[in-house]
Amino acid sequence: MGLELFIALRYLKAERKGLFAVVTTLIGVAGVTVGVAALLTTLSVMNGFQTDIQKKIVGAQAHITVLGARSARDLADAQAVIMADPDSAAIAPFALGQAILTVRERSIGVVLKGIDPAREFTVNDLAAKLASGSWDGLGGGKKPGIVLGAELADHLGCQVDDEVVLVSPKSVATPLGLLPKMQAFRVAGTVKTGYYEYDSATAWAGLEAASKFLGVDAGASGLGIRLKDLRRADDAAARLRGALGFTKLVRTYAQMNQTLFAALKLEKVVMFIILTLITLVASLGIASTLILRSVEKTRDVGLLKAMGAGPGLIRRIFLVEGFLIGGTGVAMGLGLGFLLCWIIATFPIVELPPDIYYLSRVPVDIRLGDVLAVASMGLILSLLATLYPSSRAAKADPVEAIHYG
Repeated sequence: MGLELFIALRYLKAERKGLFAVVTTLIGVAGVTVGVAALLTTLSVMNGFQTDIQKKIVGAQAHITVLGARSARDLADAQAVIMADPDSAAIAPFALGQAILTVRERSIGVVLKGIDPAREFTVNDLAAKLASGSWDGLGGGKKPGIVLGAELADHLGCQVDDEVVLVSPKSVATPLGLLPKMQAFRVAGTVKTGYYEYDSATAWAGLEAASKFLGVDAGASGLGIRLKDLRRADDAAARLRGALGFTKLVRTYAQMNQTLFAALKLEKVVMFIILTLITLVASLGIASTLILRSVEKTRDVGLLKAMGAGPGLIRRIFLVEGFLIGGTGVAMGLGLGFLLCWIIATFPIVELPPDIYYLSRVPVDIRLGDVLAVASMGLILSLLATLYPSSRAAKADPVEAIHYG
């Protein structure tokens, strides 16, 4: 044990006149504890929501989307290049466009996606998200089938086997002039992905019927790709951009939802900064405690200097003492944060309305990076709070300290 640590521990354990110094020390420790616990708990809950949203997005769409197929041959060449990539696990063509969905004098704009269910379900988890009906109804015929998002169906009052009409923004030439292209579909089912953007504005039809309705000459407007490892999405996308050329638009699931993920990231950063202020206030309490301690130990500091201790040793003693106070608060805060996260995840303390969040409990996701960031922030602020008190104690004159201490 170093001399600085030995003396710092003696100062912390020593009996002092009155309770003021004890109370200020406890307040400093408690403040750091509460700040660290609040920050860790908040970040973990935000991570939980972000992870849940990411799972729902990835469950409803491919890891990587390739757009820009110009012909059937071009589409086949792109598929060959994608399947040759070492990170690709599955691939599915799709047709994508916008349309107006009309039913019983109600109309709403939707994103229409044409899929081949046998291949589409290899790149996402839509097969498990069916709320009613069946995917088998997406065949051709006089009235091809269509699957609607659950929120979209509720808004329009649609049920399975109801007839809906899709109106294309592209006009077709008729003897009466240019008229909007319209086609009747039969509702084959509804899907609840848990992500409102999809459930309220997306409709799925068969690939052949959707391509014909949207006027996609290549048979598909893009390709969805499922990767062997989702974490390699950015690297795989960059590699595919080089292999496919500038005529193809290659985007990861995160880039397809860039606004959402950017907002979540910004929200997390802002919450980190705001909650750090709690720990900053607590560190000011540590500074006031050390200033009080330096005044209280003025005589001891004078004796140490008279015995040959230099300013550096005195400074390190108070730095260690402040670090011990802050470190204790950080350790207790991490423990309290872990406990709160476990309680929130285990017990229904905070219940969410399932019809809005599709969750009954608050999700919690504790990440090692956040734990290290919170602990480092608490220790750094505690250390910064000791700089002035330690420098003040180190500048004390030994003769005056002994005489007036």
